[in-house]
Amino acid sequence: MLTFAAPILVFGLVIFVHEFGHFVAAKLTGVYAPRFSIGFGPALFRKRHGETEYVLAALPLGGYVRMASKLDADQALLEGGTEEGSALKPGDPGYDPEAMIPFGPKPIPESRKFESKGLPARLFIMVAGVVMNVVLAWAVFVLINVRYGEPVVPSRVIGGVHAAPNAPTLSQLQKGDTILQVNGAPVRNWNQIAEAFAASESGTVSIATNRATVQVPVGGAGQLTGNDLIAAIDVKLPPVIGDVLPETPAAKAGLQAGDSIVTIGGAPIGDWSDLLEHVSASAGAELQFEVVRAGKRLPFTLRPESTSVKDPVTKQPRVVGRIGAVNASVTAREPMPFGRSLTVAVEQTWGVGGRIVDVVHRLITREVPLNQLGGPIAISRASVAAARNGFEDLLGLIAMLSVNVAVLNLLPIPILDGGQILLNIAEAAKGTPFSVRTREYILRVGLVLILMIFVLSTFNDLKALLSRVFAHA
Repeated sequence: MLTFAAPILVFGLVIFVHEFGHFVAAKLTGVYAPRFSIGFGPALFRKRHGETEYVLAALPLGGYVRMASKLDADQALLEGGTEEGSALKPGDPGYDPEAMIPFGPKPIPESRKFESKGLPARLFIMVAGVVMNVVLAWAVFVLINVRYGEPVVPSRVIGGVHAAPNAPTLSQLQKGDTILQVNGAPVRNWNQIAEAFAASESGTVSIATNRATVQVPVGGAGQLTGNDLIAAIDVKLPPVIGDVLPETPAAKAGLQAGDSIVTIGGAPIGDWSDLLEHVSASAGAELQFEVVRAGKRLPFTLRPESTSVKDPVTKQPRVVGRIGAVNASVTAREPMPFGRSLTVAVEQTWGVGGRIVDVVHRLITREVPLNQLGGPIAISRASVAAARNGFEDLLGLIAMLSVNVAVLNLLPIPILDGGQILLNIAEAAKGTPFSVRTREYILRVGLVLILMIFVLSTFNDLKALLSRVFAHA
């Protein structure tokens, strides 16, 4: 049951909220919206209230809004269908002689059609879905923060220090040092350390450890910023795998979440930084891993793949080895006041959006291989896994997927919101609408691009699924 319910809840809610944003914006701007449907396919329930028919359909994965349009055929690609093409006739169930098409014989006023509205109103309608997805993600993060508290990394021990040519004093910090104070203020966890670094806009950051006090200049010309300082100092984390990405060296070798890395190439691994150091320096080279799983020591052979990354401090590109494994979470929970949860949720939503934009950019520039692109099966698997892990994980997936939908809908692909926004702005700059044929070609290109993305992501899903099936056969 969970296999079917979790994807419907997660993906259905996110898409429904997106379409609800378009619907409310259309209503507010006076655009005629004859139907708002929850789901697709045959209607299980329908009820007309006012000039809109509300539908519950058989496949509850999202929904759609029908809006009156002068370009009805084009609009059908965007919001779920045409008005005139499905108009009721006298004697049909639901026919209303006093209603507008499609429920009755009255024509739709030109002023109620989408194209009759000014550019600001049209942009408002098109961007409203994205805004609602952002609001949903923010609200879910607020709920998580209030209900479950603030996740903090309880450690204050340094796991590693990245060299920074413009901050030579950083070398005075050593792996294993415990940070006690930042700028004279005591710190209890790594979150407070990061917050103190980020708040340091200019001057000198004083870092007091169990060995010594180190002064690091920040904010000046050619100097580190507070965020650079965060990236330059790693927290000590246990060498335990939290997740393995599909179709990566770790997945192909058989590593699993929960595996504790004991040695690499015979060298003992004390923390996650040790693992990163060995893997990063061994792109394309074969490495012998020894892990502890369920109390047993197991050998594995991996060949890290070459990956281009930006140095966290210098921002210069460099090629490193990667195996496709992420570290296990070591966070604890502290209560978060409601007022703070509001602002933290903004930061969380913005942070997720930034990471998604970065991934999209890296996919386009091929820094991330296209075989990492997931589709509907991956979403379904993530939904089921999140539901099994608990309500908090399920809420987190909803928030992240909602931001995903918001960001991806702003891509300049013609049938997405971003493409439609550009198309309407271009028409406004041109002074006249594009011809029907031109719009048709533009929409067809967009449709082809979306289909290509869908086919590629589904192919990746099926390939990963079959790999797991044969791996366990």
